Amino acid sequence: MIRKFRTDDLEQVMELWLATNISAHDFISAKYWHANYALVKEMLPQANIWVYEKNNEIWGFIGLQDTYIAGIFVADKAQGKGIGSELLAKAKQQKSQLSLAVYAKNERALNFYQRADFTVVNEQLDETTDQVEYLMKWQAS
Repeated sequence: MIRKFRTDDLEQVMELWLATNISAHDFISAKYWHANYALVKEMLPQANIWVYEKNNEIWGFIGLQDTYIAGIFVADKAQGKGIGSELLAKAKQQKSQLSLAVYAKNERALNFYQRADFTVVNEQLDETTDQVEYLMKWQAS
């Protein structure tokens, strides 16, 4: 079930954030994610967050800052089960346009967003990781 984030979700969400980033971005040192953990934990509750919960466990979440998707995170054990698509559909219900940035080397995420009708509108360098990322946008029809 998808529901709004609650403050008591923070620890589970942050564990998922860290594990998923390390797993999905093997081209970036895990030290980078650990170094940013405290900042993200502080900022995360300020975003509009929806969580996917099953059996009192958070299996995924999406974070929105207005129309910008800060990220969709799905536990490794839950990937490929449509949870990311459900979370994205929830965001599309809320907004008529969305944007996000995805690392070029994260082919699985790139393909996921392209299947969801996002298009690449710009290529840029993320100077903090020295990785190429794509800015992608979606517009309701």
